[in-house]
Amino acid sequence: MMQAKPRIAIAGFQHETNCFGTTKAGLAEFEMADSWPAMLRGDAVIAETRGMNLPIAGFASAAEEAGMELAPILWCAAEPSAHVTDHAFDTICGMILDGLRAAGPLDGIFLDLHGAMVSESHPDGEGEILRRLRAWAGPELPIAVSLDLHANISPATVELADYIAIYRTYPHLDMGETGARCVPVLQHLLAGGTLHKAFRQMDYLIPLHAQYTSAAPGRELYAVLPPLEQAGVLADIALGFTAADFPDTRPSCVAYARTAGAAAQAADHIAGLFARLERQSSHPMLTPEQAAELACQPHRGKPVVLADVQDNPGAGGTSDTTGLLAALARAGAQRVLMGLFHDPAAAAAAHEAGQGGKFRTALGGRSGAAGDQPFDAEFQVLALGDGRCRYTGEMYGGGVAALGPTAALRLLGTGADITLVVTSLRNQCLDLAHFTHIGLEPAEYRTVCVKSTAHFRADFEPLASAVHPVAAPGVFPCDLRTVPYRNLHPEVRTAPK
Repeated sequence: MMQAKPRIAIAGFQHETNCFGTTKAGLAEFEMADSWPAMLRGDAVIAETRGMNLPIAGFASAAEEAGMELAPILWCAAEPSAHVTDHAFDTICGMILDGLRAAGPLDGIFLDLHGAMVSESHPDGEGEILRRLRAWAGPELPIAVSLDLHANISPATVELADYIAIYRTYPHLDMGETGARCVPVLQHLLAGGTLHKAFRQMDYLIPLHAQYTSAAPGRELYAVLPPLEQAGVLADIALGFTAADFPDTRPSCVAYARTAGAAAQAADHIAGLFARLERQSSHPMLTPEQAAELACQPHRGKPVVLADVQDNPGAGGTSDTTGLLAALARAGAQRVLMGLFHDPAAAAAAHEAGQGGKFRTALGGRSGAAGDQPFDAEFQVLALGDGRCRYTGEMYGGGVAALGPTAALRLLGTGADITLVVTSLRNQCLDLAHFTHIGLEPAEYRTVCVKSTAHFRADFEPLASAVHPVAAPGVFPCDLRTVPYRNLHPEVRTAPK
């Protein structure tokens, strides 16, 4: 019997897995702080995420306001990479289950998951997490789940969760809102209400740089959700994560309604819209040489922003490829700002040289991506920092990044005027604070280059005269025709028909 004050356990376990990446995510990667906080347990789950743009924070705030009692178990995330190790996966799942067993009587569970986790033994990471929780909880305990917009949703995940809410913006500005949307649904289920499900998977992939929701096709797809909600249908769309290589890698949609017919009709409507918009899912990219030529054109007043989309650490990239840097240096580009380069050795050399010092190094280029190589040059140290970077942008605002020992460097001896930021820990360059925390003002440059796919747009687009994705070598390919998939479903196309 439900208690007078519903008691809800909350937990989070997030990883976006690039099956073509170079390093795996072990337990240490989930325990450490990087773009997100370090692993949190017990009351710290709520205290250390309060006010942040995170699903678990949004759910906790809305649940407390609704009069629910919360039993926080654990929350953790690791920077996107190759597979989650079996040791990490089994250990963290075990910690969540142990916490649930110790929590006492529960009326429901909320899970903050990603939707594109692949472990060494489980291609459908979220499906396996839910299978283990369901085996403990039984079929009756309501489980609500939040997922990332880039989720690859399996039929098992839909079957095992009573409700799935998915981010609706890319950049993900609504993560907290997505968690909060689960609260009234849990209230409905706890009051004895029912929800019928419908699930549809699409037959083509959308490159990540084309999933930006303020442009086609995302803008048109997500515009259908509010009218459906007004009609009593709760529907959400996942655009998929194209580097997680398993049969359910693809866009999909879920719909929940009071009747099976209404849910199915809504899901069919969304699937039909996907079919009509397929040709709009192909977005061109510049070559590094074209990007360098653009950077050398007359100044427009505001900087041009170049996105090194295939070296995005937020998608499992190494954040150290040098293709765009080399092209800009060859072209003699002036007043260029670049970041973030992940190179602990270069950062250490900069700290040893000291501010104003000079040193030579072979920067980055250790990704293993075809065509990538270290960039051998002399650099001058402009500024040094400890890498503690408080986000100021809308997406991560309220959080603190851990970059490790960090340096701002000026490239010497090439005729180009290029300043770059080197870090000791991988972080996606998506917030102006990644530059301003070390004394660099992006608006003062002619060209700003970021290792990000789309998250940077929320903070950088307002200061840009133009934004262009660039296809330099990297381990997160955005030209999907070149991806060596082995497990993609045979009906799924990698390019528009």
